[in-house]
Amino acid sequence: MIPVAIQWRSAGRTHSGKVRGRNEDAFLDRPERGLWVVADGMGGHQAGHLASQMIISGLDEMLLEGDFDEQLRQVRQCLHWLNRRMGLEVTVAADRQHSIMGSTVVALLVQDRRAACIWAGDSRCYLWRGGQLFQLSRDHSLQQQLIDEQQMSRELAAQQPGAHALTRALGASEQLKLDILELEVQPGDAFLLCSDGLYQCLSGESLGKAMSLPLPGIALEQMFEHVLSGRAADNLTGVVIRQ
Repeated sequence: MIPVAIQWRSAGRTHSGKVRGRNEDAFLDRPERGLWVVADGMGGHQAGHLASQMIISGLDEMLLEGDFDEQLRQVRQCLHWLNRRMGLEVTVAADRQHSIMGSTVVALLVQDRRAACIWAGDSRCYLWRGGQLFQLSRDHSLQQQLIDEQQMSRELAAQQPGAHALTRALGASEQLKLDILELEVQPGDAFLLCSDGLYQCLSGESLGKAMSLPLPGIALEQMFEHVLSGRAADNLTGVVIRQ
């Protein structure tokens, strides 16, 4: 018996927030290809904006052919190529004002019942399953490193100097190290990809309430309204994917 392809509905949204003049976030929403991405540019310069757009454009231009394992290999290969390209861009622009080029990335690849979350940096992937919210990705940040290595509480780690500094990102080093988590999709699953400007302003309870809503666009609207009713000091981006 040939398995029936799962139909996914999704919606993406990004906003510069209330403080920053430039939006350095970008997203990709391709349910017909089973690929979704959020990228958050680093540095507070124009190059951060260019880096996130470079990631989205590069992944969007992939052919994504073959079975799930082959498609996952293509995504990884593309991200490694983009990392090298960013390094070359910085070398060329070393004597210019905007010589910082880097970005976080979190991607979700789905084919039938198989899914993979691929990431570098602190943009996140969440899974909503059975009325519970699970964080699938693990931040590549100094704060998370202090929690893991020095057994600090999340609250204490957040108070340390440079706590939000990234320990991994595209463009940050010559050798890119990606984390990948594979899982089997279950009926009713929903996913959220988001930049730190979104999740840092929302509690787990607020994220869960939004993810329980049946339409991706409505879920995003609720999240963004909550964040934008506050200070919204950072760019915010989210993509919600559900069956």
